[in-house]
Amino acid sequence: MSGGTGIPWPIPLSLLAALALAIVPLPGGLPPVRPEWPALVLIYWAMAFPQRVGVLTAFVTGLLLDVLLGQLLGQNAVAMALVAYLSIQLHSRLRVYPVWQQMIVVLVLIALYKLVALWPQGLTGLPPGSVWYWAPVLTSALVWPLVFVLLRGARKRWLLHLT
Repeated sequence: MSGGTGIPWPIPLSLLAALALAIVPLPGGLPPVRPEWPALVLIYWAMAFPQRVGVLTAFVTGLLLDVLLGQLLGQNAVAMALVAYLSIQLHSRLRVYPVWQQMIVVLVLIALYKLVALWPQGLTGLPPGSVWYWAPVLTSALVWPLVFVLLRGARKRWLLHLT
């Protein structure tokens, strides 16, 4: 909302941070349980600013994630676009849910994200991996309250800075 138009600066900064968190090396056996940081950040911003963060923002973020992870181009992009679309459609309800209910919706959205991202792998003949593929669904839902509080704080500081 820089002057009424454009994307507020916390959005691209938090998306870049989420992309960095998606590729930062983790010790030992932690990589399989890494939360889906970019998807979580997109869900929050699509819920907070549905008129500014949409399917295109999600698709571009997904493409960047595909490149960073060396995955099939479009695999995460399509999945993120779908999650953003659903988040925008549900935003008026999601906003009024308490955080624990939002966690349940986030769990479903991340499960759908993982399912849609798995589909192109199956089409190309790549094996789906192990049951650990689904672990980020649970960890993403569990870290949602932290993501929500941090991004809400950034949004409020940005809005206060405008006045």
